[in-house]
Amino acid sequence: MGFSDEVGIDLGTANVLVYIKGKGVVLSEPSVVAINKDSNQILAVGEEARQMLGRTPANIIAVRPLRDGVISDYDITERMLKYFIRKTCKSSKFFKPRIMVCVPSGVTEVEKRAVREAALQAGGKAVFLMEEPVAAAIGAGIDISKPDGVMVIDIGGGTTDIAVISLGGIVASTSVKVAGDRFDESIVKYMRKEHKLYIGERTAEEIKMHIGTAYPRHELVTMECRGRDLVTGLPKSIEVTSKEIMEALDETLCTICEAVHSVLERTPPELAADISNSGILITGGGALLNGIDKRIEERTGIHVKIADDPKSCVATGTGKALNSIELIENSQMNRKNQYL
Repeated sequence: MGFSDEVGIDLGTANVLVYIKGKGVVLSEPSVVAINKDSNQILAVGEEARQMLGRTPANIIAVRPLRDGVISDYDITERMLKYFIRKTCKSSKFFKPRIMVCVPSGVTEVEKRAVREAALQAGGKAVFLMEEPVAAAIGAGIDISKPDGVMVIDIGGGTTDIAVISLGGIVASTSVKVAGDRFDESIVKYMRKEHKLYIGERTAEEIKMHIGTAYPRHELVTMECRGRDLVTGLPKSIEVTSKEIMEALDETLCTICEAVHSVLERTPPELAADISNSGILITGGGALLNGIDKRIEERTGIHVKIADDPKSCVATGTGKALNSIELIENSQMNRKNQYL
């Protein structure tokens, strides 16, 4: 049979990645859906829909159904998942894959139920959930079953998940709703305040990717930025520097550094010693921001390294974890029993 019956999904605020056993990551597309409001019909999903953001006529809306790592529009999320599962697994009435979906470490039971239901409705036979930092560590090739402390910072689109992992489970963690999307918002606000220029989220994202930086660069980089002049109301183009963008992102980066500090404060001393030896690992799309490793290293005094393929770590880890579903289920049961 040409189908894989096991699928790992990194259901992110910014991107959805699908991992199929035996094939690796087969899909990576933006979590955006374009809908015709009049007929409630889906016009485009993924990259095609992202191109429409901020450019649609009145009867068409391009929406992101996930906000801050959780489902904000259940119906659209379900339809988006169904589209991606069919595109990659050829799922049908007769064939339903087992699905492992990643969720941020701080989600509530209600939010978990929403993800589980959406994946089942989208064509899953059985749905398992996994916390993002654990998946990221597995995807980065770390053996999390050992009694050594590992610290992972997963900077996604909607949330930054920070966790200390040992013996296959999370010892101390936090999840802050500050990540890639907030970086974009900070750039939009900065341009508005400092240059009286109104830019869209897509432009802000391009600026972040090309000249965004978290730590002073050796040489200044500039980029032309186009938007609408708030004074005249006409289109305008200005040149921005990497130093300005670092200033725009400063507050957001401070929030992430504080969250890392708070998790280190709650880490048992033995594991803290392990982390100080082995260093901190950064995964997720946010890891691609220039100098973010140096910024966190400066704040914590601990060596920070970026995973080889940070964007697909979570999806790869989710897929690999399908091989040991029983182990994950047991560790989740043990964690529940701790609190009973």
